[in-house]
Order: sequence, then C-alpha cells, then structure tokens
Amino acid sequence: MADNYLEKRVEELRQNQGRKRTVVRNNVPLESLLKRNRSFRGYDRSVEVTEEQLKETVKTTTWVASGMNAQPLRFRLVTGDEAGKIHPLVKLGAALPEEHLPHPGEEPSAYIVICSTVPENRIVDMDLGIAAQSILLKATEMGLGGIFILNFKPEEVQSALSLQMKPLAVLAVGKPAERIFLMPCNEGDPLAYYRKDGVHYVPKIKVEDLII
Repeated sequence: MADNYLEKRVEELRQNQGRKRTVVRNNVPLESLLKRNRSFRGYDRSVEVTEEQLKETVKTTTWVASGMNAQPLRFRLVTGDEAGKIHPLVKLGAALPEEHLPHPGEEPSAYIVICSTVPENRIVDMDLGIAAQSILLKATEMGLGGIFILNFKPEEVQSALSLQMKPLAVLAVGKPAERIFLMPCNEGDPLAYYRKDGVHYVPKIKVEDLII
C-alpha cells in the first residue's frame, strides 16, 4: 500500500510540473504609485468619480500615523453637481498663470475637503500631509489622480458646503487627462514646473544631492 501511495504521489507531481501556473499579482509596487501620483490639473470629465470611490480613498487614513494618535481630521466628500460649487473657489497651476488651468471642460470630477476638529497646529499640519498623500496614492492605485490644493478660499468653501469646521485643504480627484514627466535635476537648477508641446514637466532633485 505504501508503494502504491508513493507511486501515485510521484505521478501527481509529474503532472503538476507539466501544468502552467498563472500567478496573479494585485499589489502595485510603491515606487510605481509614487511616480504616477502627480499633481494633475486637467481631467477627463466623461469619467465620473463616485462617493463610494472617494470613501475608499479616505479609508486609507484609518491605517496611517497621526500625531499623538489624536486623529483630528474630518473629510467632506464632494461629487456630482455639488463639485460645481467648488470649481470657482480653487486655483490650480499658480506657476503657469498664462495656461488658465484647468482648461474649460477639464475641471476635477470630485473633491475631498479636509477639516480639523481642533485649531490648526504643527501636528495637525503633519497629519494633513500624511492623510493627503495616502488618499492620493489610493486614488492612483484605483486608476484615478488628483492634486493637493492649498490655494483656495476657505470661508467660501465652508459656506458653499455648510461646513461646521474651517477647511484646511482641498483634494481634487478625477481621471487624469494630462501627460506629466519627472525630470532629474541637480542642486541649484531651476525647480519651476513647466509645459512644452502639451506635456507637463516637473524637475526633481537627484537623490545624490538630497543626502547631506
């Protein structure tokens, strides 16, 4: 009986070796997400972002660090027609005023307005950066994109959305309609982003010059 068992096991192994195995990898490497997570200022308006998708991005903030674990940030999800209230209250591409970004018809499909339950301070600002990066990385993983906006009208956004808390930042989210390339540069080179032939270029200092 033992011999028969061993013979069967050997035969099974031989058969398995002849089969092709398909390995499905769902995880996107962090390096890829970081490179693809750019500040997009133009979006494909034919692709609508849903509240459920925004909720998925905000879910990441329940896993990340928070100063003293205070978790003061709160998030208002803005989609559909309501997003139209925010379009005129935010400014994109301040370094490219001649472009008048976003171009008509390329406004973000949705927004996430970030507020705080406590007065803004250094720790809150630290949490804000961590949360914004996490949300935008998740959006990138989902095939979307966005931009972290500080150039907006807080009081008017607060009024437009009937918020009890003052907004600290706004994240735009949508399906990117731009091509953006990172350009390695040296310490001391110009760092202003620019556009040429419809392509957006962003200089980034090389790691050798960042380490001191």
